Amino acid sequence: MGVKKRKEAEVAGWKKVVVVAACVIFVVLMVVSGMGFGWLSMFAVTKPGQTVVLDYTLYDGSGNPVITTDQQVYTTAASAGRPALYTQQIVVVANQTMTEPIYPVPVYTAQSGTENEFAIFAMELNAITSGVVGMSTGQQKTVALPASSSMSQLWSADDLERNGIDPDSISVGDQFSMGVSDNPDEMATNESAKMYIRISEVTRKTTGGIVMDFSYPKADIRVVSINN
Repeated sequence: MGVKKRKEAEVAGWKKVVVVAACVIFVVLMVVSGMGFGWLSMFAVTKPGQTVVLDYTLYDGSGNPVITTDQQVYTTAASAGRPALYTQQIVVVANQTMTEPIYPVPVYTAQSGTENEFAIFAMELNAITSGVVGMSTGQQKTVALPASSSMSQLWSADDLERNGIDPDSISVGDQFSMGVSDNPDEMATNESAKMYIRISEVTRKTTGGIVMDFSYPKADIRVVSINN
C-alpha cells in the first residue's frame, strides 16, 4: 500500500511539473506575440541588393583610426594625440558596385569645428558593400580594403617648400590632410575645383623628400539596420 501511494505521489508531482512548464511556455508565447515580428530581424542576414545602415571606422597603415562614426573611438584617438575625423552612419546597398570614383561623406574636425567632405574611394566602398553580405543586425566585422600604387606618393623637398612645409620638421608617422578630386585635370587647371579630404601618413623620409601614403588597409563595420 505504501508503494502504491508513493507512485501516485510521483505521478501527481510530474503532472504539476508538466502544468507549470506548459504555463511558462504559454507566458513566453504571449510575450513573443506581443512583440510582433520585428524581433525576427535580429536573425536575418544581409542579402545582395538590400539597403544597409552602417557604423564604420577606417584605419591607416599604422592601425590608427582615420575616420569613424564611433564616439568612443573618436574620443580615445583625440586623447592619444592622433585625432580622427568624426562622421555619420552611411547607407549602402549590399554587394552594389560603385561607378563613381569617389564617395563623399561629411566629416567634423575637432581642430576647426567645421564640416568638410571626406573621400572614400570606389574600391574601398565596394569592399565594404561586398563584405556586408551575410551579416546580421548588430554584427561587427573587419573588412580588408584594397589599395593602388597611386595612393603612395613621393613629395620632393621642392614640393614641400612650395606648400609651405619645412622638410626638416617632418618625421615618419606624421599626418597631413590632403585634397583629392574625382577630376584631376580640372583640379590642375581650376582653383575652384571640388576637393575632398584624405588623411595621409609619412611612411618614409629621405634626403630627396618624403613618401606620403593615403591608403587605408582595413575598416571595422557594424550593421545598424537592414532594410529591403
